[in-house]
Amino acid sequence: MHNSYWYYALLVLSISLFIFILFKKRNTQSLYLLLTKIGGAFLIETVIYNFLASYNYNPNFIKGNEFYDNNLGAFVSNAFALPIVATLIAVFHLNWMWMLLFSGLFVGIEWLFLQLHIYYHNWWRLAYTGLGLPFYFATAKIYYHWILHPSKGFKHYWILYLITGSISASAHILPIIFFSNRIYSPGWFENSGRDSIAFGVIFYLCSSLYYCLMTKLNLKRNWIKYIITGLLMFVVNLMLINAGILRSLVWWDLPYYVTLSIMLLLVTGIIDKRLFQLSNLR
Repeated sequence: MHNSYWYYALLVLSISLFIFILFKKRNTQSLYLLLTKIGGAFLIETVIYNFLASYNYNPNFIKGNEFYDNNLGAFVSNAFALPIVATLIAVFHLNWMWMLLFSGLFVGIEWLFLQLHIYYHNWWRLAYTGLGLPFYFATAKIYYHWILHPSKGFKHYWILYLITGSISASAHILPIIFFSNRIYSPGWFENSGRDSIAFGVIFYLCSSLYYCLMTKLNLKRNWIKYIITGLLMFVVNLMLINAGILRSLVWWDLPYYVTLSIMLLLVTGIIDKRLFQLSNLR
């Protein structure tokens, strides 16, 4: 059980740091930046972790499914620790020295977790972390500038997509990990847990793009978009079931994802408008 204590400590420290940021700044821009950086971290992990198996976490949060437990360890890092520090650097306008300092701190934490055998490298190296994190932190400053100032076209849509993706990924995948409500079996990997999460990642990436595109669809009766979205999610799920890719294991699985799709479209639309309002108030 000592494995989980270290991850819980990292989680508590990260949340405490974000509470400090909100207390000092008292604005929603910080929250949107955090969600943006979480979305960016999820994209990076999709490539190097989900598909290229760069490293493994061992937090011992979940018994019985090693890969789901592995994913929760990744979630602590990519939804809390790294994005929150990146948000701190951006909103307080910290310079490159601070970026290098925090990069070194995370390399030290990674080294400690390796020594404690609660985290393992496959082909990944500490040097990759040390080289990559300064650029990850630097993009937070760029994104914060985009959020604070009027941005249209690619900049706006990219921020919106990352924010939507961070929410969509969490709402889509965490129930699978905690409640085993569904299993995806595309046949990409021998490990069923990795196979399921990998397909779930592609699913949320595509659905997030759909939500962003639908927010820009102007209809006289806006409620039609929500009906279309719910029906489309239902049909896609049925197609996946019939193709043998999806197994729905609980009664609430399909209703949950249909309802979730409608709620995410609503939330994406609200964030889209709010981003414009925040930048115009600047």
